[in-house]
Amino acid sequence: MPDTASPSLDLTLNVLRAAAEETRLRVLALLAEGELSVSDLTDILGQSQPRISRHLKLLVEAGLVERHREGAWAFFRLTDRGAALRIVRPMLDNLDRSDPQLLEDRTRLEAVRAQRSHAAQAFFSRLAPDWDRLRSLHAPEAVVEAAVLDALGPKPIHNLVDLGTGTGRMLQLLAPRARRTVGLDASHAMLSVARANLEKVGLRGIELRQGDIYAPPFPRNTFDLVVIHQVLHYLDDPARAIREAARLVAPGGRILVVDFAPHNLEFLRETQAHRRLGFAPDQVAGWLDEAGLDCTLTRDIAPPKKGEEHLTVSLWLGQDRRVVTDWPLAEPDREVA
Repeated sequence: MPDTASPSLDLTLNVLRAAAEETRLRVLALLAEGELSVSDLTDILGQSQPRISRHLKLLVEAGLVERHREGAWAFFRLTDRGAALRIVRPMLDNLDRSDPQLLEDRTRLEAVRAQRSHAAQAFFSRLAPDWDRLRSLHAPEAVVEAAVLDALGPKPIHNLVDLGTGTGRMLQLLAPRARRTVGLDASHAMLSVARANLEKVGLRGIELRQGDIYAPPFPRNTFDLVVIHQVLHYLDDPARAIREAARLVAPGGRILVVDFAPHNLEFLRETQAHRRLGFAPDQVAGWLDEAGLDCTLTRDIAPPKKGEEHLTVSLWLGQDRRVVTDWPLAEPDREVA
């Protein structure tokens, strides 16, 4: 339940004391644009790391800023809930964006983002030849993404997590429909790519977290939609990953799995680090059932060409069965696009 109680006098005073300092107010204004690391903030504000860290510590203690680890890095973001945010948000919204100091901060912020984007794309470009070959083997991404949207239908999405987010493409596709969007990946380098891609298209407020898909760092019953897009074939124990994903699903929520149908392309083990060569429809449906979800839809998307060296993309939609909602559930079906 959202926190809608009016803030107490003590809380209000603590929040105002934390925000009522020039550097900390500038930090809050920058974090309102998206999450940043300590290094980012030192570059933008031209202050030492210990000083920036002290300011951030006060803002975290006041409940205005959240901190999370990403390997050896620490990232900070403006909190998106709670009474502290309700106190400071109107102040941030009413800051004069033409103020010379704030303009200078935003200019440096754009430079930091450009540098980050360049580094991320340089990393990704080294992977591009193999990725391009893989994409050529299955239906175009636009066709797969249209199938994802069709499978999810118009049902509202409140809290979404994309497990193994990679380049963040599913976040770009679905974040506009969600109130809260989170991407999880084990690779700091891939999170850097996702962060750069999200910034490039102007998406703000998306949370990116480094973590293990076998032990996602979120409470139970947090998300009404969990997405596992082209991840299971990299895993030694995909059934365990689905069980862990199901732990995150709120009552009545859903899991969407996108992966490959069974195939014999052994070279993908060597060139793409695939551990599993696709999944039969009943296999993933069975894992969803064991995890407490009904498989309400499976769908195959045919490759552009028929032949041994082409891949069929499969979708599975699992519905949590703990509650009966007034939203009509689809009857299990199987179709080929």
